[in-house]
Amino acid sequence: ILTNNKDQNSNFKKGESEYLVVEACEYKRSFLNLSPKILVITNIEPDHLDYYKDLEDIKSAFAELKSKVPADGFVITEAEYKEVKPDFELLVPGEHNISNAQAAIAAVEKIGITNQKAKEFLKDFRGTWRRLEYKGEKAGRIFYDDYAHHPTEIKASLSALREKYPDRELVCVFQPHQQERTKIFFDEFVKALSLADTVFVTPIFMAREKPDTTISNKILAEAVNKFVPAETVENVEELILLTPFTLKGDPNKNFCIVMMGAGDIYKWTPKLIE
Repeated sequence: ILTNNKDQNSNFKKGESEYLVVEACEYKRSFLNLSPKILVITNIEPDHLDYYKDLEDIKSAFAELKSKVPADGFVITEAEYKEVKPDFELLVPGEHNISNAQAAIAAVEKIGITNQKAKEFLKDFRGTWRRLEYKGEKAGRIFYDDYAHHPTEIKASLSALREKYPDRELVCVFQPHQQERTKIFFDEFVKALSLADTVFVTPIFMAREKPDTTISNKILAEAVNKFVPAETVENVEELILLTPFTLKGDPNKNFCIVMMGAGDIYKWTPKLIE
């Protein structure tokens, strides 16, 4: 069984079995370097549009990956794993984690692990590095790190935290990942981030692109602010001085704070709770 290794800031851990479990990415068709015996496809939607032309182009990449599964292998899609009854116990919150657990059960059944045995493992699963990872608590503020950088992921993560902490004010510190993605999914980002009670938007994390003056954290924050309070924050030192990160602001309010994004936002978290 391969599990996470959060203490090493990694989700890799060497297992002792004959199986290798990989979470693959479709960017630049990189997942075609793999030759899976069991392929689980959780969802297909527009992303990485700096490489792909459109959704049909993305689907073609998945079709090519599917064609690499041998005749004695298995392809598991949502239609199949949703047949697994969600009557298991999970420590990690959210509908998306229920779906992930259903997919995992469906996959391990193909190698002879019983449904009941799989559910026993799920009881002890505490999540992975930067996937709604609980980081600690300080003065009543609960902190999480999360890798979400696509609107669908943001919606899933914020909904999960809202479900787990219905009585807390949900604060999202979001680091947009790539200017082009921020522009392409701008409206979707606004809707997803508006699920939080308060939003702070950091400078956009630059990756694989040249500077673009037509998009910024200020533009995104102003759009979100039409729905929920939102503002920009340029660095962690500035963030520390703001409510709800300082006790001077509102000492009696309970917050759930998620540091969100695929860049280096996770490096801010220790400074908030040290």
